Amino acid sequence: MLARFTDPARRTLIRAGTLALDAGRPALTPELLLLALAEVRPFSLERFTVTAEDVRGQVDLGDARELLATLGIDLDAVHRRTREGTSDPARWRLTRSRIKPLRVTLYGPLGAVPLAMHVRKAVEVAMWRPGAVTGERLLWGLLADCSNGVGRILRDGGVDLRALVEEAGIPVARTA
Repeated sequence: MLARFTDPARRTLIRAGTLALDAGRPALTPELLLLALAEVRPFSLERFTVTAEDVRGQVDLGDARELLATLGIDLDAVHRRTREGTSDPARWRLTRSRIKPLRVTLYGPLGAVPLAMHVRKAVEVAMWRPGAVTGERLLWGLLADCSNGVGRILRDGGVDLRALVEEAGIPVARTA
């Protein structure tokens, strides 16, 4: 499935999976995919004004940095030494279970993390149209589902959602 992703979109999904694994999450959730979009910025949307720090402030990552620092352990130094080459897209794959077709899992050198329902839907929306899956299309997928909480995080981060949707060219259903 990752073969259809552009390199920046692939790196975004891998970053989201790494965030989920680091936080000990049982699944990759929409807010982690949004955080990865804010960190990697796989598009040049001027209206996507939220920063990674804005999103990180609204997402509980269960960061153990402070606890480990009291023991004299620098978590960033540990990550630098133990994670060399783990972000290489060639070492990651995204697969759908043949037995449970609604189960999509991201596998990589750091472990495996299933996509939560809302992220699976976002990826499927991004893959719906023919062609490469881009960062914009991942954003489309997230914004297509108003129940996943991403719109609230973006709004709280100061993003004008209407302007972002217009700039990104996201198809919007018009009501009468």
